[in-house]
Amino acid sequence: MSNVRPIPSPQTPSDDRAHEADHPSSLVAKFGLDQPLKLDCGVDLAPFQIAYQTYGQLNADRSNTILICHALTGDQHVNNTHPVTGKPGWWDTMVGAGKPIDPEQYFIICSNVIGGCMGSTGPASLNPATGKVWGLDFPIITIPDMVRAQAMLIDRLGIATLFCVVGGSMGGMQVLQWTAAYPERVFSTLAIACSTRHSAQNIAFHELGRQAVMADPDWRGGRYVDEDTHPHRGLAVARMAAHITYLSDAALHRKFGRRMQDRELPTFSFDADFQVESYLRYQGSSFVERFDANSYLYLTRAMDYFDIAADHNGVLAKAFTGIKTRFCVVSFTSDWLFPTSESRALVHALNASSARVSFAEIETDRGHDAFLLDVPEFLEISRAFLQAAGKARGLKDEGQS
Repeated sequence: MSNVRPIPSPQTPSDDRAHEADHPSSLVAKFGLDQPLKLDCGVDLAPFQIAYQTYGQLNADRSNTILICHALTGDQHVNNTHPVTGKPGWWDTMVGAGKPIDPEQYFIICSNVIGGCMGSTGPASLNPATGKVWGLDFPIITIPDMVRAQAMLIDRLGIATLFCVVGGSMGGMQVLQWTAAYPERVFSTLAIACSTRHSAQNIAFHELGRQAVMADPDWRGGRYVDEDTHPHRGLAVARMAAHITYLSDAALHRKFGRRMQDRELPTFSFDADFQVESYLRYQGSSFVERFDANSYLYLTRAMDYFDIAADHNGVLAKAFTGIKTRFCVVSFTSDWLFPTSESRALVHALNASSARVSFAEIETDRGHDAFLLDVPEFLEISRAFLQAAGKARGLKDEGQS
């Protein structure tokens, strides 16, 4: 009889995740019934809240703000210990003292996106109309919805313009949407490993993940919280499949090859014989400790719907006509999720609209996730761009603290 070991249940109690969904360990901006968030699906969401973190100090004329937009599985805890996992901030390579985004120079904001599960209103939050978790009753959200919510937060903080909006992957989509929707409010942008629309291949991978979640019997039609279950196996499989797309074949070969996990010979079972199998199972089981399954469905769907050119008769350049924002677009040679060809298409559209744009394709075998890792060339390009933009903005002369 073959030995089969399923993915274990998460170690973090579900009530810890539920607590963060409505009462986050971060700053919170609350918007009442008189300040609805107008969603693309036609719903006015109210009341709602946005959870966020800030680092550094706002300068005298409020001109040194950097907004960081997180990726699909990220959150607002960009440079501090995560309240659920206890792990360091997700972008410690980029943000921190002496790093390209330095809180000694900039006022840094990172908010959990609408639809997330770390304090911003989403499917894991309580629906005030029913007193129960929203679940699938939560309206479908889009990348433009996320950005509209962020703009409301920036307004609440009394900041008229942003020095720079920065993000990779889904965060990069938000960056581009900021420039299309609020060009006069964004001085510069750093758009990393992203595109102006999701490809058919990426939509297919997301559908695979969503079906894995929904096939888990503990999903219960999205009502798992009310029924005191959690579709951790389905969500873990979704995370495993997605994580493969964040890496490259070369990176997987370099890290794992065909090496066995704690053994010399195969077990002739379906246990994790290979190191790469054990790694993926760890990625799946650790992810479900901190993330809500329904949020995963909503955020992947938001990425699928994203298409900036769709609002401009399919002509991407029209989305940036007359824009004065400074752009830095970065791609990685081994990123097959958002390949360089998509970044080049964005750069060509920006050039056609006479935008000020610089572009860098960085050679690395670390795949899509390279922007989250210690890739020196990427970090130095980011630092140089921000310094040049800061000089043009006059930040150095103002001596921001």
